[in-house]
Amino acid sequence: MAALWLLLVLAGLFEAWRHRAIVRGIPVRVHVNGTRGKTSVTRLIAAGLRSGGKRVCAKTTGSAAALTDPDGREFPIYRIAGANILEQMRTLKRMAALKPEIVVIECMALQPHYQSLSELRMVRSNVGVITNARADHLDVMGPGERDVALALAGSTPVDGQLFTAERDLLDVFEHSTEDRNSTLYGVTEEEVEAISDDEMSRFRYAEHKENVALALKICAELGVNRADALAGMTSLAPEAGAMQVLHIDYFQRDIVFVNAFAANDPESTGRIWQQMIDKHGDERRRVLLINCRADRPHRSQQMADAVSEWPTADKYILMGSGTLLFVRAAVKNGMDPERLFVMEGAPITDITESILEESGKRALVVGVCNIHGGGEQVARFFQNRSLKEEDL
Repeated sequence: MAALWLLLVLAGLFEAWRHRAIVRGIPVRVHVNGTRGKTSVTRLIAAGLRSGGKRVCAKTTGSAAALTDPDGREFPIYRIAGANILEQMRTLKRMAALKPEIVVIECMALQPHYQSLSELRMVRSNVGVITNARADHLDVMGPGERDVALALAGSTPVDGQLFTAERDLLDVFEHSTEDRNSTLYGVTEEEVEAISDDEMSRFRYAEHKENVALALKICAELGVNRADALAGMTSLAPEAGAMQVLHIDYFQRDIVFVNAFAANDPESTGRIWQQMIDKHGDERRRVLLINCRADRPHRSQQMADAVSEWPTADKYILMGSGTLLFVRAAVKNGMDPERLFVMEGAPITDITESILEESGKRALVVGVCNIHGGGEQVARFFQNRSLKEEDL
């Protein structure tokens, strides 16, 4: 038995040594973390660097996990037994075989200690990125926004650079960079406003200026000029979870469908709902499609607490699982129960038919909260029937 334990220890030490050697063979490692926009920023950075002539590999873990090779080709990552942070080590090994100058890898850890472990033992980045810190995954990183920021700070690199678009909780990252002897670079409001509406209109999907400003700042630090980086970013095809605004004429129904299922924190979701109402809500029936997940109860609770502060919808359609938590909280916060339509566990065909019935002749339908658990299928239904996708 003692010999077996010794063999296991030696095997573990060898594996750790081999992984360090793999990591040292990649000159620049960019580790992207944050509450919202991790996948978008990972893709933007990689596209910008590639456009500037850098040999780049990237890995995203968003709506559909994928590895991007130096030629910009995306390959899906298949998971037999679900997501596991050890995947990062296997991915870095695959990337190293392609001889990249730079890898850009999205953090896939949620538990605070795993976020730190992922950075310090697996990715060992030179360049850390924290997009923002918002009130999401509070059951794991909460109970508040500051606790989320503290958890995310675990991915701060040692003796490196940390970039962030977060401004309200910047002091948390000032402390973490000081602790790990890194330099902090924050994106300013001026840098965000310097990105023109004309430049944003070149994107083929709805992107946020903060994400673009953050990615441009990192590309500049890594030696790619603004024009080249932006050209690469605007050429990106939409990611599976990217927000889309679709115009649909379906059996004489005029519907604007907004795929915002990837928006799953109250701040982002409320902002999108308000923007879509301002732009498309006049003389249209307003339908908010909320995709709940039983394994994300805090998210449903947050949405239910926040929705009472948003412009009122004519109908709230609840799909997915664990919808009772949302219903109880929403009604407690003053929502009219007559506006709620619960379709938990219903087939996608029944859900889409109900959306069409509730839409009437003209409607704005916005899907939010979770892309997985049915959201992607509903979005695909409308995308396959859309006349056009709005230029955003």
